Amino acid sequence: MKKLKNLIKTDVTLSFWIALIAISLIVISSLVFSTRIEAFTGIIRESLSRDFGWFYLLMVLLLVGVCIFLMLSPIGKIRLGDPGSRPEYSTISWLAMLFSAGMGIGLVFYGAAEPLSHFAIQAPEAELYSQEALQDAFKYSFFHYGIHAWAIYAIIGLAIAYFLFRKKESTLLSSTLKPLLGNAVEGKIGKILDSLTIFATVIGVATSLGSGAIQINGGLAELLNIPQNFNVQLIIIIVATVLFMASALSGLDKGVKTLSNLNMILAGLLMVVALFMGSTVKMMNTFTDTLGLYLQDLLRMSTRTGAGDLGQQAWINNWTIFYWAWWIAWSPFVGVFIARISKGRTIREFVSCVLLIPSVFSFLWFSVFGVLSTDAFGIDPSIAEKPFAQLLFAAFDKYPLSGVMSLIAIILVFSFFITSADSATFVLAMQSEGGNAHPNNKIKVIWGVLVSTIAAVLLRAGGLDVLQNILIITAFPFAILLLLVTISLLKELNYEREQMGLTIKPKRYPEKGNPFRSYEDDDEEDLA
Repeated sequence: MKKLKNLIKTDVTLSFWIALIAISLIVISSLVFSTRIEAFTGIIRESLSRDFGWFYLLMVLLLVGVCIFLMLSPIGKIRLGDPGSRPEYSTISWLAMLFSAGMGIGLVFYGAAEPLSHFAIQAPEAELYSQEALQDAFKYSFFHYGIHAWAIYAIIGLAIAYFLFRKKESTLLSSTLKPLLGNAVEGKIGKILDSLTIFATVIGVATSLGSGAIQINGGLAELLNIPQNFNVQLIIIIVATVLFMASALSGLDKGVKTLSNLNMILAGLLMVVALFMGSTVKMMNTFTDTLGLYLQDLLRMSTRTGAGDLGQQAWINNWTIFYWAWWIAWSPFVGVFIARISKGRTIREFVSCVLLIPSVFSFLWFSVFGVLSTDAFGIDPSIAEKPFAQLLFAAFDKYPLSGVMSLIAIILVFSFFITSADSATFVLAMQSEGGNAHPNNKIKVIWGVLVSTIAAVLLRAGGLDVLQNILIITAFPFAILLLLVTISLLKELNYEREQMGLTIKPKRYPEKGNPFRSYEDDDEEDLA
């Protein structure tokens, strides 16, 4: 007990204790009243999806529009830091870290499962097993993991990075609202917002750890015939906890950076092996064809509510609205982490890279593993009956080198598992210490142990569904907060644009009859 007291004697804020109490109440309630809590939170989640689906759709579409505006606007010249500052990390390492934190496990979990589900289990629009259903399966997978998801992360990450490195504020989300609320964010309002950030991060990461443990267990069951039960999943969580805590204590430069680079190598290796084991030409044709369909139908998918068709509306609520709420709920964690590693980059570079590069990688991933799973379904339709956690490995069984691909996939999920938890403990520690960019290792340890314990306890009680419901419910107030953050960011950026005199007008025009010519102007400059 004395050791625990000494461990907690750090500069934690009130937000830490508020979030910790709320999380404890959720876990205890889930254990004692598991059935009732799951039913109650399920009703609220369903109600939010049904009654406010239109709000989620318009909200995320707005964020995409803001990102495009910032990429094209003179505001894009503004650097996230002092004038002349440069990035701390190489572009490759930076992209690897933001990708690992933002999407990692989800891609491996859904890469083969989602396209097959849309084609053979529940189609979004067309009849099951039809060519139209197959096209829709890939198009909507692109949609759910494409620029809309990354626009959410980009706005939150940009807002925090801009106020942290440019305005010299803290990493707290509440600090981004100063242009709207002024010093009021230093009081109760700010504490509530920061507590909500910590709460959503813990719930989201605990859910991810539980899901990751289930998928690793599923892969081991397919590969080594290891039983699927809580004891195996508990061992997986314990091993992962030891590894991610060791990584977290080693710091960003050694821990997350190294793991993220490893993740990208493993993901690239797995995708290349799968590309050549499956129908290579078909995979690349699918990527190219679906990219066109995705861009062509982007606006329609962005505003599709299924009005007048209960079947389509149910599908949209279960998939698109679920995803948008999920990304919004995860955005504080991912946004804070992306912001922390993005010092020195221009706004144009930040938004362009965050929005486009992970999206294109996701498109390639779904094209490869989606074709792999749908072709495997053609060989053995029974794989569609497998749980999502096992579907990728079941598809591998239909191809050469299935054991090698399964082994790489298990290692990749485990590595993503560790990276996400590592990133989360870093963000939680920062938020718990009032936005400290170099948080105390003791707080990292506390959050690492707590998050893993929550995941294990709720796995034992079958309560991951409760956590998922709560995460989606938490996304609703966050969506409103995200709107306010976006307005605040644009207001401050416009103020700085005016102060700097940034404009889209050219500095000078060519003289009449004397156009600018690169091949002549360079020669003249050399002579000068």
